[in-house]
This record gives sequence, C-alpha cells and structure tokens, in this order.
Amino acid sequence: MDDPMDDIEVVVLTSMTQLQRQLNDSLQQLSPERLQVLADFAAYLANAESEAATQELLTIPRLLERVKQNQATPKTQYSTWRTLRSDV
Repeated sequence: MDDPMDDIEVVVLTSMTQLQRQLNDSLQQLSPERLQVLADFAAYLANAESEAATQELLTIPRLLERVKQNQATPKTQYSTWRTLRSDV
C-alpha cells in the first residue's frame, strides 16, 4: 500500500523543480541591473526566513541555557550513539 506522504513529497518536489525551471528561464531574460535587484531580494527573503526560524527557537523555554550547558560539557563525557544503542 502506498504511503500518502510519499505522494505529497513527489508533488512538492515536482512543483519545486517546475518553479526552479521557471525561475531559471526568467533569470536568462533579466538585465544585470534587474538581476542584482533579484539577488538582493532573495537575500532579504532568506534573512527574513532565518529570522523567523530564530524567533521560533527563542520561544522554546530554557533552550539557550540548555545549549550553553551542553557546549560547556567536556567532550570526554560524550559517548557515541553506537555504544549506547547497538541495535540501531
């Protein structure tokens, strides 16, 4: 039996591929000046998306403290996952 999630992934990948082709076609027709504007806008969108993800992470209680605590843990106290779970 097919997993419906597999079908959704195929549709998303197909849509992304179509969008990338469409974008590449449009890029070929742009002047250098317009291409620079598009590059600036793409950087703005990427930054906005990154900022939204950062804000989402900041809503997790005590996340920053836990990350800092983990960074302060000496690497000698770490174990590889292979030794912890030999069945995976």
